Amino acid sequence: MTLSTHILDAALGRPAAGVAVRLTAVPGGELLADARTDDDGRVRDLAADLAAGPYRITFDTGGYFAASGQQGFYPEVAVTFIVIDPGEHHHVPLLLSPFAYSTYRGS
Repeated sequence: MTLSTHILDAALGRPAAGVAVRLTAVPGGELLADARTDDDGRVRDLAADLAAGPYRITFDTGGYFAASGQQGFYPEVAVTFIVIDPGEHHHVPLLLSPFAYSTYRGS
């Protein structure tokens, strides 16, 4: 199983580069991986070989908004998801603006 993410800044109409991303175990909060999005707003290989079960990706949106000169409402976005089939690739994209966000299971 591999895990990736992609963040688009809907307010600015471009990828969200430099966002700190953490992957933790649920429950317990053990840090499994951390990275920053690249210039295309992507972390292509956040983790591999995850077992079935729940995980949480936390995006440091407050740091991103501060660095890009925006005032944001959400200092972080935490997305909890379940790996059902460890043989599949999992992609967790985030569409972000200062006062809203959405996510879905990507491909």
